Amino acid sequence: MDYTLKEMMTIVAAREIRNNDIVFCGTGISMLAAMAAKNINAPQSVIFFETGAIDSKLEDLPLAVGDSRVMYYSSSNGGLLDSFATMQNRVTAKHIVGILGAAQIDIYGNLNSTVIGDYHEPDVRFSGSGGACDVASFVSRSIIFMKQEKRKFKIQLDYLTSPGYLDGPDGREKAGLPEGGPHRVITDMGIMGFDELSKQMFLKGYYPGIIPDKILENMEFEIDTSRAEEVPAPTSNELELLREKCDPHRLIL
Repeated sequence: MDYTLKEMMTIVAAREIRNNDIVFCGTGISMLAAMAAKNINAPQSVIFFETGAIDSKLEDLPLAVGDSRVMYYSSSNGGLLDSFATMQNRVTAKHIVGILGAAQIDIYGNLNSTVIGDYHEPDVRFSGSGGACDVASFVSRSIIFMKQEKRKFKIQLDYLTSPGYLDGPDGREKAGLPEGGPHRVITDMGIMGFDELSKQMFLKGYYPGIIPDKILENMEFEIDTSRAEEVPAPTSNELELLREKCDPHRLIL
């Protein structure tokens, strides 16, 4: 391959972002994916940071959402209150795409970013939700980055931090949550979607050189692979823009 799996994941996520989407992203690969989309396939998308900056002119990749570069030539600068109020406003939230990560995920796209093991005596304790629960609860669709490992794709989460489709098709409605939910799961082996009726995860695509069985080996639960197709490799143009325009110093890549 003339590209890395991290580059593949970033570009696959960027392809999921459309013009006029408002992309709510955090630090790291999610920020890079949002920048890649704006520079490659969705120039009219708007990047939105939880620290309150909207539609910044991102000439350099910020190191974090609190980096002052997220405010450079922005259309608006607010704060946490403004950003989360915008995300929970039903007029704007239906246009927002959230990009998330987690330690564990289940077949309905529910996420755990709090603990591994018992909550009161955990084997590992993570930083917790941050804004992820709000994002998963309120935005119209979310894109989730995960490493393809059996310990991460769990039948039962150790803790539910951020809601996906909860326990099935009407799980969100019963919990009082608005329409929305996880849209894609992007791993270092492939890309998953969620069935429109059952709301269960299915394999949408696998990367060149990866077979669906290899993906299933790295999950605790079974998913439908009948709809899976090979994901096109990054084009030379996509890689050039990602490497030279978005992250020339390889801060994330």
